[in-house]
Amino acid sequence: MSNIHQIHLQSKRRQSLLEAQRLEQACEWIARLDRELQDEEKLALQQWLAASALNQQELLAVAKLWDKMDALSRLSALFPAVEPKISQQRRPLSGLAMAASAAALLLLGALFYRGDLSPLNTTPASAVVAMQATYQTRIGENNTIELPDKSKLVLNTNSFVVVRYTAGARVIELQRGEINIDVAHDTSRPLSVIAGGKIIQAVGTAFNVDLRQDHVELIVTDGKVLVGSNSDKELPTAQTLAKRLPQSSLAISKGERVDLDPRGKTREQVQKIDAVELAASLSWRSGNLIFRGENLQDALAEISRYTDIQFELADDAKLKKIHVAGMFKTGDVDGLLEIFRSNFNISHERLSGDKILLKYAG
Repeated sequence: MSNIHQIHLQSKRRQSLLEAQRLEQACEWIARLDRELQDEEKLALQQWLAASALNQQELLAVAKLWDKMDALSRLSALFPAVEPKISQQRRPLSGLAMAASAAALLLLGALFYRGDLSPLNTTPASAVVAMQATYQTRIGENNTIELPDKSKLVLNTNSFVVVRYTAGARVIELQRGEINIDVAHDTSRPLSVIAGGKIIQAVGTAFNVDLRQDHVELIVTDGKVLVGSNSDKELPTAQTLAKRLPQSSLAISKGERVDLDPRGKTREQVQKIDAVELAASLSWRSGNLIFRGENLQDALAEISRYTDIQFELADDAKLKKIHVAGMFKTGDVDGLLEIFRSNFNISHERLSGDKILLKYAG
């Protein structure tokens, strides 16, 4: 009797594995629909749909949840002439959940503990989470997000990221701004940040990525990360990023920083960063800006990232000699102007609602 039960249990496990794989594949295809599919991808999708009616049902179900039915309609030629209806008796997708975000959906795979059964396999629970989401902040905002694998992602002012998780890879595409991430350890599934043509990869560490117009600043606060270049015009796929970067890649360890050149024209030199400089660089996470003697123009450029107010400097050589040291609250323009007046002898004139002229008052 026990043998029959064991065979039945193994059959259930295989069925759950297939369901989880089908769910992940459907998520992958829907994610690709955000861009136009290449001819070879259309052929691969057609073959996948033809392989099983369940594949088509899964794709339609995920498309409805992701609100991507319009995108699917553009590929209607790939579907059979008669579109099968999703059976009302079909068992709901196991482990399915949606994240409350304008463009976010969280799909939890089926390989979890189930009632009276033992674990279906030895894969960590985090490795079977499939997800696609976008997060953004407005000017002056920051936001902290706990990702499904318990990684913590913090977005600085005016930032935008696309987050994609599959069973084999964790991918964060930084399209604008700055992020700080504390990566949950998972050796089976690396986490890759794509920023400015660079791939920054880790399995369990903490680092900061600041995407600027001409470079990408990377600071590592814990562990070690590897950096590679994305030479392709298109973004690397999750399947590609499931592979670890070679150990010969540029390595940055705890307490180090580097300016990465997306154009590859300058030599990327890794530098040590002391605790005081590190605290200043990451002070934005607590809503502060710390300056340690930067000239006034550079300090204003940083301050301007957190407000819609534009600052102009009067044509005065004395202003160029002023260096700023101290801590400021991000977005507190009135407080900033008062500190400038009382500590640096700088007066101001409001030229308009969003433009301020700074002058030396001495």
